[in-house]
Amino acid sequence: MSELTGRLAVFKTYKLYVGGKFPRSESGRVYEVTDSKGTWLAHAPLASRKDARDAVVAARKAFGGWSGATAYNRGQILYRVAEMLEGRRDQFVAEVAAAEGLSKAKAAAQVDAAIDRWVWYAGWSDKVAQIAGGANPVAGPYFNLSSPEPTGVVAVLAPQDSSFLGLVSVIAPAVVTGNTVVVVAAEDAPLPALSLAEVLATSDLPGGVVNLLSGRTAEIAAPLAAHQDVNAIDLAGADAELARDLEVAAADNLKRVLRPTPVNWSADPGTGRLLTFLETKTVWHPKGT
Repeated sequence: MSELTGRLAVFKTYKLYVGGKFPRSESGRVYEVTDSKGTWLAHAPLASRKDARDAVVAARKAFGGWSGATAYNRGQILYRVAEMLEGRRDQFVAEVAAAEGLSKAKAAAQVDAAIDRWVWYAGWSDKVAQIAGGANPVAGPYFNLSSPEPTGVVAVLAPQDSSFLGLVSVIAPAVVTGNTVVVVAAEDAPLPALSLAEVLATSDLPGGVVNLLSGRTAEIAAPLAAHQDVNAIDLAGADAELARDLEVAAADNLKRVLRPTPVNWSADPGTGRLLTFLETKTVWHPKGT
């Protein structure tokens, strides 16, 4: 209780984000989240295998509507998310500073870069087809046209070393192209991700497009890698041993796998991740006489 105000402190309850709703873990488990100095910050939900499966169901349900939306519409929705992130900038600065042991100035730089990156990816929504598709020269009286299409449901292991900028850098390129995602937040620093869920829920983003889970990365990632209805997996947050095991599990249904590599999340991201979870559809059409 505060001696100055006589009020009891109201601690925030963090929850998972699945299908546009905020459930607790079905197991009822939580785990302690501390700052870089070991000071208690909050209890985060400890997601289970059942939570992971529920998130895949939600992502698959949302895929048809999200992938079928116009690219312009997706871009507008994602830009709205950036607007709302800007409005809650101070909250994210505080959470990133605590999670990563950064000064307020350095945490602010990370948050600003994350918001800018979200805007940058939103702008690619109606432009990616120009670099990933086109008309192909063929011999014969045909038009041969290639166009990019989303892969489907993508499991994403968020980076462990960048709780917000890295998180945005793996979510935004997957969803802007029409995929839906199940994201496993950084194990030791999940709070910025769980707060991002609150922004997504109050934006125009349809429920199920982004699903956020917190807990033990290896425990949640295993059922996602083996799940028959997950089409691809980004192993950004896995160590070498875990990544090897997950890649073996992912091979069972020929998932597309993005292996973990050292990344400077502050550097220009380029278009690599934007193009990773796209398939190319090629159509032949006879030319008119």
